[in-house]
Amino acid sequence: MATIRRVPSLDHNFQLVITRVYEEGDQELFEDEDETDEERVFLISEELEFRTGENAEKEPIFVWRDIEGDVNEFYEYVAGGTNAPTRVLFETCMYQAMYERKYNRSADHTTDEDLAQFTYKPPVKKGKGKATRTAAARNPEPPASQESAFVDSPSSSQATAATSAPSSSQSSQPMPPSDPQFEVLGSVEAQLHLFDKGSYSFEFQFEGVAQIVRPASGPAFTFFLCIWRDGDKVLLHRVDSNMNQRWALRTHSLTWNYVAESGHQSSWSIALMHDADYEPFKEMFTRAMWESLHEESWGKAKSDEQAYVMSATQDEDVVMQDVEDDSDDEGDVVDELGKESDESEPEEDEDQQEDEENQLPAGDKNSQLTVGYRGDRSYVVRGNNIGVFSHTGDQVKYYSTISKIAAPKGSKAINPAQIMLHDRDSKMIIMDKDTPNSVFHLDIERGKIVEEWKVNENIPVRHIAPENKFAQMTPEQTFIGASGNALFRIDPRISGDKLVDSQYKQYVSKNKFSGVATTSTGKLAVASEKGDIRLFDSIGKNAKTALPPLGDPILGIDVTANGRWIVATTRTYLLLIDTLIGEGRYTGQLGFDRSFPANAKPIPRRLQLRAEHVAYMSHPVEFTPARFNAGPDQEENAIVTSTGEYVVAWDFAKVKKGQLDKYEIKKYEDNVVQDNFKFGDSKEIIVAMENNVVAINKKQLKRPTRASLATPITDLRSRSNIVEAPY
Repeated sequence: MATIRRVPSLDHNFQLVITRVYEEGDQELFEDEDETDEERVFLISEELEFRTGENAEKEPIFVWRDIEGDVNEFYEYVAGGTNAPTRVLFETCMYQAMYERKYNRSADHTTDEDLAQFTYKPPVKKGKGKATRTAAARNPEPPASQESAFVDSPSSSQATAATSAPSSSQSSQPMPPSDPQFEVLGSVEAQLHLFDKGSYSFEFQFEGVAQIVRPASGPAFTFFLCIWRDGDKVLLHRVDSNMNQRWALRTHSLTWNYVAESGHQSSWSIALMHDADYEPFKEMFTRAMWESLHEESWGKAKSDEQAYVMSATQDEDVVMQDVEDDSDDEGDVVDELGKESDESEPEEDEDQQEDEENQLPAGDKNSQLTVGYRGDRSYVVRGNNIGVFSHTGDQVKYYSTISKIAAPKGSKAINPAQIMLHDRDSKMIIMDKDTPNSVFHLDIERGKIVEEWKVNENIPVRHIAPENKFAQMTPEQTFIGASGNALFRIDPRISGDKLVDSQYKQYVSKNKFSGVATTSTGKLAVASEKGDIRLFDSIGKNAKTALPPLGDPILGIDVTANGRWIVATTRTYLLLIDTLIGEGRYTGQLGFDRSFPANAKPIPRRLQLRAEHVAYMSHPVEFTPARFNAGPDQEENAIVTSTGEYVVAWDFAKVKKGQLDKYEIKKYEDNVVQDNFKFGDSKEIIVAMENNVVAINKKQLKRPTRASLATPITDLRSRSNIVEAPY
């Protein structure tokens, strides 16, 4: 069955959907453990080269190009069972969908002349003395269109390349300025604002022209946001992840950060002066960002991937649907450009107490933290030593040091690349970057490595994870391993190599897996350096769900115990994903167990710091892997991460209701290496800094203000006396 369907998350965009239709009783024959191919989805645009005709049997057909395949590959749909008026209506609807995508406006009142431009015209090939038409299967690349002109075609530096038809309010807009060194991809009139730390507000600068440009010569996937004033170029900022961009539909504005060569950070905002410019300019910016991260043309992305990327570029004032609002929130006072009132009093740290500062021995710094599941212990890696800390109330105290970690018999020093508690916290599994095909068993009670578990001489172990989210509380012996493109189970009880052959799955593509997380029932969420996320119901099978990359590498991943929510960490933002399937045959199931319908993939939500808050920081945003609070009888209600000297926590209940910037923050005097909730506790956070380990109650975090952003914590009572140890 062929259907024309609106893209839910993108106005004026439609999909051609081909759905398998079953004979009665035959559906179960197509059921499979792996993903089924019940739908094929194509974004409707001129690039499809859609046309009608007849096949050799004189049956009416629709033909379109396979954008994702080779240049000479096409699809053919035989419409023999439909009458002529229905076929004409379907063809007209296809052209109307192309019209809406190209001009970003309704096609309800279009004429045949308006749609004639979308009727396929085979290219003319010059022969000897006469013109000949090439066969459909030998057509060259599609002619340049509004979309391909943005990503591929060379255009003059004078081009405005607006993605929507001019509105009446834009008809008198003057020719935008240009620089022959740059190709202009789009221009809009906008007001420029700069955040002023003194007044804690965005200050109006001037009205000018904002452009997306790229060098006329040089790297193909380098883009800039350029601002002009009275014919003079006054601002040129590289489009990349450091921008920390945020969009606001209500004010039609874009806010971003800029990091100067000196390291100084500033926060900027443009408010678009014409409402009709907002969506096209946002889409253009998103494409430029995607291309700069992927270093390939936007047109090479699959249609469902394009829709997924665009859906992730949500406005900060859009609320998630289908989440009950069961509480009243104390809303921050925010003006039209995101200016937050500073009504709170400067914070005072509770139990402030001055202790004598001691200098740590020079050398290594803390690098990793893992929080115990039993016995109120935390473990911090420092070089090839591991510090052990106890939790007493809201205090963290130094307990002991596991010194000079070495392979069995002391043959080789081990510098842990990753550590994981195991077997009721009696063991620690250690990965050594110089021994990639093995993991090491450290006996915590004895304080030494007692075994080397060789996994497989041909398969490096780059990541490990528990068999399920709470397996470390049990005697479970097996655990999960991952290489760059394989998943497997490791069982230390088997002789020889510890990889379980029957639970090993290698994938053909170079996935570059970067992290693994498991649910309470052992389902797996796997992230990659490419930025994509795969959901598995078990090892050894294909992913049930594959979520395409936004472009930024994923540095860490976590999942709620029930598998409903995933949080993935990139350098500058967190990606929150709801795995619940909301429509189709598998409504109510999770993406771990069934594939999302092609037209109903989850909408990823970005959790990021507001640009004006980042302006107070002395460094660009560099998040550490974010974590949910966790406990076997506890529902997740918070997400914690850190960047630089700051611990940052989101109220998960508010996030699920769409309040993505409801975070709280705390500044320390030292860089935070890693932080995590105390196991089974949604309030106590263990914080490992480069030279210190502390505990903090989540209540001590404050909403971002000038005081909380600029004042480091001076509460020294919770300091460990690590400085007095040989650690």
